[in-house]
Amino acid sequence: MNVIRSMIFACIAVATLTSCVTTTTGGFNTTPSQERAERDLVQLAIGYYDAGDMTGARRNINNALAINDRSSDAYNVLALVLQREGDIELARETFERSLNYDGSNSRARNNYAAFLFDIGEYEQSYRQLEMVANDTTYEARALAFENLGLSALRTERPERAEYAFDRALQLNRNLYRSSMEMAQIKFEKGEFAEAMNYYNQFVTSSNFYNVAQTPRSLWLGIQLERRFDNEEGAAIYAVLLERLYSDSIQYLQYLNSQ
Repeated sequence: MNVIRSMIFACIAVATLTSCVTTTTGGFNTTPSQERAERDLVQLAIGYYDAGDMTGARRNINNALAINDRSSDAYNVLALVLQREGDIELARETFERSLNYDGSNSRARNNYAAFLFDIGEYEQSYRQLEMVANDTTYEARALAFENLGLSALRTERPERAEYAFDRALQLNRNLYRSSMEMAQIKFEKGEFAEAMNYYNQFVTSSNFYNVAQTPRSLWLGIQLERRFDNEEGAAIYAVLLERLYSDSIQYLQYLNSQ
């Protein structure tokens, strides 16, 4: 699975879906000073996690749990650590513990959904993401809708996928993955003008974030340019497809279309 990074600086990808772990919600039954200390320790754990230092992340998680052993945010980060270390069942249990302690923790629920998607439990991932996307207070709601769209595609809900990607782009037009998926959906429906608009939006956003095109996106670009009789544009994408992905299925499809 390709790992996609979709939010500016705020989120980290741990699966095909994107997880976000950058802010915390506080603790249970603690004083304000303890809550601040717990929050700071969780943030430190996130910093170590981002840097790939799982030992440092665990140390700060343990310190946060020493202050509040029901910290949903601490267990959320611990679950991400366990997932990265390959302890899949422990990660599942820890995500569930995080949500048991705070069912309104949409960051943890989004991460749990990404985890479920990564291990192939797409229906469960979809159900978790429906709850996340319905949380109007969640600061990464656009990303939640994008993740919901990806899960909808995997669970054969094309209309729901289209709705989710559209909502994601309403909230954040810079989500290039959503733009690409909408372009593909519109192309398959024969709505070529709309498909081209979404594809151009995808190209603009992916170029801004310096994200390389994939074989799938280049092949779609070729097909769209051909639809509008732009052989020069199609040729540019074809050259990139051959140069970068000559062993891909999409390049074979291109050759067969000649």
